[in-house]
Amino acid sequence: MVKSNLTTSTLRIAPVGNSVSLFLLISYLLCIGFGLLAPEQIAMHEAWAPLLPGFEWLTWTGFLIGLVESYLYGWYFAILFVPLYRWFAKVPYRH
Repeated sequence: MVKSNLTTSTLRIAPVGNSVSLFLLISYLLCIGFGLLAPEQIAMHEAWAPLLPGFEWLTWTGFLIGLVESYLYGWYFAILFVPLYRWFAKVPYRH
């Protein structure tokens, strides 16, 4: 019989930050690739523009700004999420 350990594993900011940042970066690159291949009517760059200040479609500067901002959004998420998760993991649940 396998015993389960009910202790909560502690999340660390660095692995979460890098994981979420890479997830967003890969998603950004896939959307850019899709935008280059798809017809203009269904392109994704219009969805990214309001979320990424300075992003411009089909310019090197806009592309690089999008890369950096996508990665930084992942760290923003981790810096907020991990402490909140740790705090709520310590709070006892009442049923």
